[in-house]
Amino acid sequence: MPAIELTHVTKRWGGFYGVDDLSLSIADNAFVTLLGPSGCGKTTTLRMIAGLETPTSGRIVIGDQVVFDSAAGIDVPANRRHVGFLFQNYALWPNMTVYQNIAFGLQNIQEVLAKVNTSAKKAAGMVKALSRPLELKAAVLECTDKKGRLDATKAQVKLIDTYEISMSSAKDLLACKIHQATDPVQAAAQPLAIWRQKLESARQAAQMDNSFQLLNSDGHIISVNRKLDPEEIDLRVRRVARIVKIGAFMDRYPSELSGGQQQRVAIARTLAPEPKVLFMDEPLSNLDAKLRLEMRSELQRLHIDTGSTFVYVTHDQMEAMTLATRICLIDNGLLQQYDAPLDIYNRPTNLFVADFVGNPSINFIDAKATAPQAADGTIPLRVFDGLTMSFRPNTPVDIAAWLAKQDADDDASAAAEHSNSRAVEKENKQSSFHHHVARINEDENSDEESVAADNDYIIGVRPELMGIRQTGAVAAEVYSSMPTGMETTVRVAVGNYLLTGVIFGGAIYKIGQPVNIDFDGDSIMLFHRRNGRLIARGSLNR
Repeated sequence: MPAIELTHVTKRWGGFYGVDDLSLSIADNAFVTLLGPSGCGKTTTLRMIAGLETPTSGRIVIGDQVVFDSAAGIDVPANRRHVGFLFQNYALWPNMTVYQNIAFGLQNIQEVLAKVNTSAKKAAGMVKALSRPLELKAAVLECTDKKGRLDATKAQVKLIDTYEISMSSAKDLLACKIHQATDPVQAAAQPLAIWRQKLESARQAAQMDNSFQLLNSDGHIISVNRKLDPEEIDLRVRRVARIVKIGAFMDRYPSELSGGQQQRVAIARTLAPEPKVLFMDEPLSNLDAKLRLEMRSELQRLHIDTGSTFVYVTHDQMEAMTLATRICLIDNGLLQQYDAPLDIYNRPTNLFVADFVGNPSINFIDAKATAPQAADGTIPLRVFDGLTMSFRPNTPVDIAAWLAKQDADDDASAAAEHSNSRAVEKENKQSSFHHHVARINEDENSDEESVAADNDYIIGVRPELMGIRQTGAVAAEVYSSMPTGMETTVRVAVGNYLLTGVIFGGAIYKIGQPVNIDFDGDSIMLFHRRNGRLIARGSLNR
C-alpha cells in the first residue's frame, strides 16, 4: 500500500489556486522530489501533507491513516501525523547544545508507546561489550594522544558508536578500566558476571521480546500512554547522531558549528522522533556549492540507512535529478509529470518539462512538415529557415490520428470542467508554455506566438546529442566555447540560430571556426507546436 496518497487535493485562496486537483501516490521508502519554478505550489503541497496547511478539498492518506478528508470532515493535526519536517531555516535553539537541540522534541512526546525494560536493554548492551574485552580495550586505546593520555569524551563517543549504547553505559564501561588491564579478559570477568546476572534477573521478572518490550500473558506487547524515559531519549539521540556523524559535537552550541554541521543537527533532530515520513523544504539552499554537493550524497545515504519515505521540495533540477527516485514536476499548481528522473529527462511529456529539466537547457528548433508523412513514419521537415531534414520516429506513429485523439481528449476535459464548474473561477489560468528558440539577433517579434497549423512541429535536441565532426550534415560556426576540462560547452550558429552542445573531453574550439554538426542517436524529440506535447522520439537526419 502507498505510504502517501493524495486524491483530488486542491488549495485555493479566493480565486487563486495554489494547488489544483492534485492526485499523487508516493510509495513506501521512496525519495520523491517536488520540483518546479518558484510559486508553482510545491511547498504548499508539502505543507498540506504534513498538516501545516489545510487543503480546500480532497483527501490525504499516510500509511493506513486518513489524515485529511474534506468530505468526511477529517483533519488530523500535524503533531499526530508522525512526520518530520526539515525547514530551509534550520531553527536550532542557540542557547542549547547539540544534544539538547536533538533531545528537546523527545522530552515532550507523550503518546501510546510500548512499555520497555530499559534496565534490561542497558544490561544487554553491557554484556555485549564486556563479552569482547580485547576489542573493548582496543577501541578505548584508539582515543589516546601521542603521550598516552586518554581523551575520555572521545572514548565515550567511540564506545557509543561501536556498541550502539547510551552515554551512561559508555561511562560504566570506562569505569571498569578494561583498557588499563594487562589481561583484559580477566579484568572483564567480574563486571561481565554482574551484568549477566542483572539481565537474567530482568528476564525472569517480566516477559519480554528481543527488543525488551514487555509482553502480557498472551504474548502481546503492552502499550501505555507515557513519555520516553531518559535512557530511551539518550539512545535515540545517540542513534541519530551516529547516522549523521555528529557524535563528537554533542556538547557544542550551534554558533560553534559550520553550516554543514548545523544542517546535520537539524536532520538528526528531525529523525529523532522516528517519523513515518521525512519532509524537507529546500534544506540545502543556504549552503555553498561544494557543501551542497556533499550533503546531497549524505541525504542519499541517509535515505537508505533510515528506510524512511522522503519528500523533498526544491526548484533546483540538479538536486531533483541526483536525489530522487521519482520527480513530481509542478507548474502553476498543476502536475506536469510524475516519473523517474531519467524518464523525465529522456521522455518529457511536454515542452515545459523538456525545457525545465536539463543543464545546459534543451535546444528547441521550429520545424514545418513539407510533405505528408511517409509509410515508414518519416516526416520531411524544413528547419533553420530553409534547411531540409527528416525525422524518423523509433516507433511508427500516425501523426494525424495522434493529433485527432489529443484534440478529442482536450475537448472532453474542457467539457467535463465546464459541467463540473468551480465554485470559484480560477484566476491563475493555465497558459500554454511558449518555447524559446535561441537566436543571435533577437528582435521583438522573434518569439511572438503565431497560430499553429497541423504541420507545425518543434524539435528538441539535448546538448549531448549535438556532435561536431568534419563530416557533419549541417554547416555551422562556433559562436562560443567554454572548456571545463572534463567537457566543453560549445554554442554554434546555424545562420541566425544558436545551438548548444556538450562535447566530452578536452576539445578546444576557436570562436568563428567553421564546423559541421550532426544530431546523434535516436533520442531526438518531436513535439507538436499546437499543444506542446511529445509525439515521439527518433532520429533527425538530412
